[in-house]
Amino acid sequence: MYAELLADAELPALLLKFDQDLAEEWRARGCPICTGVLHSARYPRKPRGGPPVLPPDYERRFSFCCAVEGCRKRATPASLRYLSRKVYLATAVVLISAMRCGTSPARLKYLEEQLGVSRRTIYRWRGWWREVFPETPFWRSAGAQLLPPLDRASLPVALLERFAGSARERLILLLRFICPVTTDACSVRAT
Repeated sequence: MYAELLADAELPALLLKFDQDLAEEWRARGCPICTGVLHSARYPRKPRGGPPVLPPDYERRFSFCCAVEGCRKRATPASLRYLSRKVYLATAVVLISAMRCGTSPARLKYLEEQLGVSRRTIYRWRGWWREVFPETPFWRSAGAQLLPPLDRASLPVALLERFAGSARERLILLLRFICPVTTDACSVRAT
């Protein structure tokens, strides 16, 4: 079920549109420090783990820079495409980690061959979901509101299962839910 989403050719364009909407909302609020006007300061990313063909703007992360001299604070809005500073796309990190919960050696080999994701990286992501993510201020607050509580050993699968809809809809809802950890203000150390 999740493997098909990794190859979904329409999903990247949809996530890009969501990111554009989030960026416009962020820009409209102005600088988080001085409320000055924000200018575009997008920066390049080299997304890995997605379908072979991505929309043209996919290789740029939306970001802004305050226009007020002396402030010039960078403001990077939340994203559904990128999970903090990870080089792999958020969909890959979520879905491959979810598949890892019940994966076989054959599936690990497939992920390595098709997406270029090493076993070491997959294990590191699982560690991030089990150890780093649950310790973020975001998860301590948001996770506490989920009843019954989720077992951190089953993240992100247990979180995906909390949302209703198709696999694609659940993935998008999960990405929207965790997008606060993708901003500078709430970022966590990502490997």
